[in-house]
Amino acid sequence: MPLVEQRPEGILTVRWVRVDAIGVGERELQTSFLLSPETLQTEWSPRALADIDPPALEQVLALRPELVLLGTGARQQFLPPRLAALLLSRGIGLETMDNAAAARTYNLLAAEGRKVVAAFLLG
Repeated sequence: MPLVEQRPEGILTVRWVRVDAIGVGERELQTSFLLSPETLQTEWSPRALADIDPPALEQVLALRPELVLLGTGARQQFLPPRLAALLLSRGIGLETMDNAAAARTYNLLAAEGRKVVAAFLLG
């Protein structure tokens, strides 16, 4: 039985991931960004986990996610509990993982029609 990849039309997806860049649609992004099925925001200032602060998370929350995937670069790192609480206290799920895993998970959830936002940290 042949397998054929089917991508839903009209949603933004991650096409590839490298250590120094991520491909979204036809774009190559080399700085941190936010991605939802409908929106690509290239103006997200954190470059490393230590740079994430409440205003950066408010920018994520403005996209009205049910779940946030935080891609933390080449390896998984965890958001400090006081910052994770800003999301969790509002009933928004949070998963942290390396960028490649976040991209795969984002694509799957976006294809299912979930209200997901991926926040990718890039240098």
